Amino acid sequence: MAPVDYEIMLFFDEHDIQTSPRVLAANIDYDRQYVSKRCGKLSEAGLLESVTTGLYRLTDTGRAYLNGDLDGSALKLDKE
Repeated sequence: MAPVDYEIMLFFDEHDIQTSPRVLAANIDYDRQYVSKRCGKLSEAGLLESVTTGLYRLTDTGRAYLNGDLDGSALKLDKE
């Protein structure tokens, strides 16, 4: 996982909303394009869900990871 991945998932855990990478990036102080790329990767790994075009939310799998109920080594998620 990239360092930003935890911040992205934590934001969604703390704010039970659907949002775009642009809004997310502004709130966690990362580059919008990078956040967008990472949201795609987190979605591919099942940690985020693409709700509609450009909007994401945290999945139950993502919540399980944040709660320590899921081993991160089982996830296929690159660092970049």
